Amino acid sequence: MAKGQHFTPYQQGIVKRYYENKDTLATQKLGEVVSELYLAAGNEKKSEKLWKSAQTALLNAKASPSRVEKICAEKNLEALAKLVNELF
Repeated sequence: MAKGQHFTPYQQGIVKRYYENKDTLATQKLGEVVSELYLAAGNEKKSEKLWKSAQTALLNAKASPSRVEKICAEKNLEALAKLVNELF
């Protein structure tokens, strides 16, 4: 916390609930990325951005970096979906 920065009890509750539900938020984000990748099959620019987002989210979710790198390099949507399912 920054020096001199104080949160009200209400704000502290919001921050506490955010960190309590962080894993659920990560799961939801990864699920949305998988869905978006499926829908963006013809759009290379959007697809590339979504793959980078998926890679970052998976690494933040403590997935195996070598496995994440392999899946993202191959752009294997089925393997990505399986990995997300395994993690959560």
